[in-house]
Amino acid sequence: MKKTIQGILGAALLVGGATPVFANEPGGGYEGITAMYYSMIVLVLVYGAWDIFFKKD
Repeated sequence: MKKTIQGILGAALLVGGATPVFANEPGGGYEGITAMYYSMIVLVLVYGAWDIFFKKD
């Protein structure tokens, strides 16, 4: 379980660090919102993948 949580957090941090690349061009005023939007999407997708493939019930 601990490895799974570490993997999820690692993937979220990796994508969270890459969000400025996906953000709008500088000066548009939406850079922070875009980064949060992409981060939330990635977290939901990572959780879904964990729930489908790695969760053991």
